[in-house]
Amino acid sequence: MPHSASLPALVLLVRHGATEWSVSGQHTGRTDLPLTEEGVAQALAAGPLIEELLEGRDPVVYTSPLERAARTAELALPHRGAEPLDALMEFDYGDYEGLTSTQIMERDPEWDLFTTGCPGGESITQVSARCDAVVAKVERVCAGRAVVAFTHGHLSRILTARMLNLPATGGASLWNDTASVGVINEHRGKLVLVGWNLCAY
Repeated sequence: MPHSASLPALVLLVRHGATEWSVSGQHTGRTDLPLTEEGVAQALAAGPLIEELLEGRDPVVYTSPLERAARTAELALPHRGAEPLDALMEFDYGDYEGLTSTQIMERDPEWDLFTTGCPGGESITQVSARCDAVVAKVERVCAGRAVVAFTHGHLSRILTARMLNLPATGGASLWNDTASVGVINEHRGKLVLVGWNLCAY
């Protein structure tokens, strides 16, 4: 990470609300599924939690352009426009799109998303580079500001690792539920994780 003068003061990473595939455990990369009724309720409930964590700050808001994330942003923060960022889209699972982890392991017992990526989709190196592009943008335009990013399960875990200056594989040690919030603060010139998987439902 560069000098602390370029760092945001606060970053909130919000996973989108529930979809049919998040409930069934199917890997949902670029398949553009809508929120379920539960997902809508989760997104609405996340709004007050996000505002509480912002503590009156006026944030810069970004979202994955995929419907489940963009709709979560719209429901959670209806009075704050969110800028779509392609780099916040979920991992491209390629041949494993729509499959559960059990189904994938039947094909490849050695599979580990955080090291081997997905055939026909992205590698962990490619996703890490996308996350680094988000970090660079935030540092370039959001120094000293609060940032809220609406994104996806695996992507937000890898993005969190990169914001903390850890390897992308560090995301394997994090887990986040739908519509949960991760909290990263600037502290003594570094970004540090101060809250994770915070849920309002």
